[in-house]
Amino acid sequence: MIKLRLRRMGAKKQPSYRIVAAESKNPRDGRFIEIVGHYDPKTDPYTLKINEERARHFLSNGAQPTRTVRALLVKSGILPGYQGPPAAATKQAAKEEAPADEAIEAEAEAETADDEATEEEAQS
Repeated sequence: MIKLRLRRMGAKKQPSYRIVAAESKNPRDGRFIEIVGHYDPKTDPYTLKINEERARHFLSNGAQPTRTVRALLVKSGILPGYQGPPAAATKQAAKEEAPADEAIEAEAEAETADDEATEEEAQS
């Protein structure tokens, strides 16, 4: 399986990373297929450069990004991020569904009462 992951570069205590496409069984800093970008977390603000075309190519062919690379791809706009549920719309929908739920429960109770009445008639 191909993974998009970080490959550590730089000196001691000064890490910088290359974003590479590599076989998942290869070591972190081992053999890779292609360099897709680079990331330097030590600069202020951090440096992130990704070849969008190649990243999309690997993703479309089934490559799985690691958690950190996925977050970097979301920050760069290549992957869509988690939007979360819309708060206002959810509350409105819950208010609208509540009366419908009550009507369904009332119908179920009426059916249960009808079933019990027919059972009593059948026993008599």
